Amino acid sequence: MDQIIINGKDLIVGRLASYAAKQALLGKKVDIINCEQAIISGKRKFLVDSHKEKFLRGNVFKGPFLSRSPDRVVRRIVRGMLPYKQYRGKNAFKNVMCYIG
Repeated sequence: MDQIIINGKDLIVGRLASYAAKQALLGKKVDIINCEQAIISGKRKFLVDSHKEKFLRGNVFKGPFLSRSPDRVVRRIVRGMLPYKQYRGKNAFKNVMCYIG
């Protein structure tokens, strides 16, 4: 099994995630480092409002359970680009790991 290490420093998160998802679907193990230095592009007001809306939706016991740590946020973005409800998507998602620093 091949292994790919991606440095997330100064990369746009969406493009990084789509590349990582494609490689994971091909059966490669993908490790993303420096997730806290990746850039989320877009207008600040829109990004803050959409995240706040998702965070305040639901309640503490039923979810949605959104993480605040940057490595979990990047992993969640990668999951959105995978067919994670299907067998091959679940296996691909197991091959993606994100790290801080």
